[in-house]
Amino acid sequence: MNKRLVLKSFCAWDGDVLVLNILGTPSAKKDAIGKPKGKQLKVSVTAAPIAGRATDHMVKFLAEEFGVSIKDIVVVFGRMNVNKQLRINKPKSLPAVISKHLSQEAENTKQVP
Repeated sequence: MNKRLVLKSFCAWDGDVLVLNILGTPSAKKDAIGKPKGKQLKVSVTAAPIAGRATDHMVKFLAEEFGVSIKDIVVVFGRMNVNKQLRINKPKSLPAVISKHLSQEAENTKQVP
């Protein structure tokens, strides 16, 4: 099921699915996961924004970063837009910016009485 979630930050778990809000930058010099900007994570890709190719390229790039296959990543919305939400099924590895954020979120959750 590909439900659209409203996130408090750029990423959150929905069971064993990682939901990411992305601010994409097409036609970049290199593929890269950047820093969070508000409730989105900046992700740059080298592909041009033509007919959804930049998003397709981003999915391939992120599949490698998260240790999953391309079919494990679903574009919930934003295939033809810089603003997108992705659902990554059972990621095997997490880029540092995401694991750091999720561990901080977990700490903050524990502190709430």
